[in-house]
Amino acid sequence: MSLRPPETVRKLQATWHAKAKEAPGYRFYSLHDKVYRADVLAHAYRVSRRNGGTAGVDGESFEEIELSGVEGWLGALAEDLRKKTYRPEAVLRVWIEKANGGRRALGIPTIRDRVVQTAAVLVLGPIFEADLPSEQYAYRAGHGAQEAVRRAHALVSRGHREVVDADLSEYFDNIPHAELLKSVSRRISDGRMLRLIKLWLRAPVVEIDGRGRRRALPGRKGRGCPQGAPISPLLANLYMRRVVLGWKILGHAQRFGAEIVNYADDLVICCRHGADEALVALRDLMVRLQLTLNESKTRVCRLPEESFDFLGYTIGRCYSPKTGRAYLGTRPSKRVVQRICRAISEQTTCRWTLVEAANRVARLNRLLVGWSNYFCLGPVSPAYAAVDRHVCRRLRQWLCRKHKVQGRGTSRYPDEYLYHELGLVRLSERTRSFPWAQA
Repeated sequence: MSLRPPETVRKLQATWHAKAKEAPGYRFYSLHDKVYRADVLAHAYRVSRRNGGTAGVDGESFEEIELSGVEGWLGALAEDLRKKTYRPEAVLRVWIEKANGGRRALGIPTIRDRVVQTAAVLVLGPIFEADLPSEQYAYRAGHGAQEAVRRAHALVSRGHREVVDADLSEYFDNIPHAELLKSVSRRISDGRMLRLIKLWLRAPVVEIDGRGRRRALPGRKGRGCPQGAPISPLLANLYMRRVVLGWKILGHAQRFGAEIVNYADDLVICCRHGADEALVALRDLMVRLQLTLNESKTRVCRLPEESFDFLGYTIGRCYSPKTGRAYLGTRPSKRVVQRICRAISEQTTCRWTLVEAANRVARLNRLLVGWSNYFCLGPVSPAYAAVDRHVCRRLRQWLCRKHKVQGRGTSRYPDEYLYHELGLVRLSERTRSFPWAQA
């Protein structure tokens, strides 16, 4: 949520967070009425509007809501919540392609349900944020994937060189409702609030076929939070907290000198010793928590002989280009370099030749800058150079097709033309501001 809440909402959140920090055993009550408070709902709508997304199963869009009047729409929604007549609609399932060639299911609630869930996150988030351990980095203000990568790198650099590289099998789809609700009720005693969460968890899931017909999918049988719902990251973090705390309470952290680094459903355990036994312990913990490891992707990695990928980075042996000295470093993985190159190739296919060159370069620049803003840790120069070579070659081919130029176009469209005339971003130049780029 990048939009700043109004002052009244911020004060409320600060009060709840301070109380949760001060009294770890305190259970909060009388929260449901805060969900439909006018300032909370209005801000939840603005957040949902900014996040965008398509309509849910009811087909209602933001444009239609705004055409009829947002204030009246929010007022009617607040009244349904106040009277306890609110019921969530079915969740629309869509599929997106994964980088490894598979597909991932996304659940899209209606805009109405997204707004109420976002309001619930505004209310519940500060309470549960006070309880989340430092090992969890996802979906938290002031935390992020880069920080998780830095932590994993720091641990292996300090001697935690036996790593359990764990892959959770469909984590969001397998979270058990009963156990999750126990985690929620440990802090929340408001029955109406708990009822709302139960309704969202139990909402039916439907798909729409090519003819626009709905098809109800089999029930989740008491498991799962649909990825794509605003409430799901909060609930997923809350249940993952059990994994982190269970690891410590059972004594595994001390036994193996092991620390967990977690981001959403990505998990690595950096051990000083005994990683094979740590993996056995992790399997046992997952059974207790009714979760499943993907055994084909879960492995033990021993540095510096081996390396592992985490959140798009490869952590392992690197070599200084100046001295040739080997060290444990972090660099963009081969897979993410290949992925950005495929995206560049898609943006420079022949079907885009009717587009103006300036517009095509502007689109490529947004892609390159966004990618490099995240992949800026460690010795990035080799990865950046590979991407620079690929984008120049593809853009040059695109210009040749557009202007019917024979050959490779290196004379007609040299690098100077691409970078200085068209304004293409050169990633290699961005490393000048990265003191670690040439380490």
